[in-house]
Amino acid sequence: MAVISTQHTSLNAAVAALRSGQLVVFPTETVYGLGALARDDRAVARLYDAKRRPQVNPLISHFATAEAACDAGISSPAAERLAAAFWPGPLTLILRRHTQSPTCLLATAGMDNLAVRVPSHPLALQLIEAVGSPLVAPSANMSGKLSPTCAAHISAELAAKCAFILDGGPCSEGLESTVIDCREDTAMIVRPGPITPALILAKTGLKIGFAETPTTSDSAVISPGLMTSHYAPNATIRLNATSARDDELFIGFGVPPDGVTPDLSLSQTGDLTEACALLFSLLHDADSRARHIAIAPIPMADLGIAINDRLMRAAAERP
Repeated sequence: MAVISTQHTSLNAAVAALRSGQLVVFPTETVYGLGALARDDRAVARLYDAKRRPQVNPLISHFATAEAACDAGISSPAAERLAAAFWPGPLTLILRRHTQSPTCLLATAGMDNLAVRVPSHPLALQLIEAVGSPLVAPSANMSGKLSPTCAAHISAELAAKCAFILDGGPCSEGLESTVIDCREDTAMIVRPGPITPALILAKTGLKIGFAETPTTSDSAVISPGLMTSHYAPNATIRLNATSARDDELFIGFGVPPDGVTPDLSLSQTGDLTEACALLFSLLHDADSRARHIAIAPIPMADLGIAINDRLMRAAAERP
């Protein structure tokens, strides 16, 4: 049985568990991650098995410092500017992998790419620093299911496979990191997230667009989060709804149409930052209450691009 705690003694025990090849759930600013030593093939294999995650789906290595993260791969001027501007924070960079990388090949799906990031959650940083080695940490859920943004979202099935669950409270961002491919001269976003093109331009001067990355369910992808069906509740999802049908729970956004009262709201004021933070939490709540969920339209702009990305994958046909 996993232990939920943030006590100092439990953190030390979690460090020992990770070093011995066990799995530990810990919070980040984005979502809760299922952690394993990035260099340990057996621990990474145990993680894939625990999540039932296809081994063609690579993992992100989490580091304690930007210097360590950039040193793990072949960096670029764009990668260094992005790292300086947004780390620690909800940004993942894809680099060419060094032959001496501290991340095992299994974690990269056998590719010569390496996805790296430095989380900003203090408990995540404390854990990685104490372990003294990077951790791979995909979302702490069964593959394809809703991401957890608090410790209570961790399923009993996954909890039984972990040594510890470290409870750091609700995740501040509530949405997985933005992933940028920095392997070539022109960096491109392959997974939208909290770090938007407008924010990148404002803080770095870099104009970065979106890559035309194919989504798939059966072949290797360069980034996590690109499977066609992903982030899915047990309930079905109907998008761009203006009201609920008789058998649906309705999640609104902004001011609802006259005569419509949403059961839940991502943001009554139409605030996309608030919607990001609440998205998975509300989907968990709705999934516990209904078999069918209807969701109001979300603007396809700024943070709305990332929200719509998650919703479209959540609503996709299940394998």
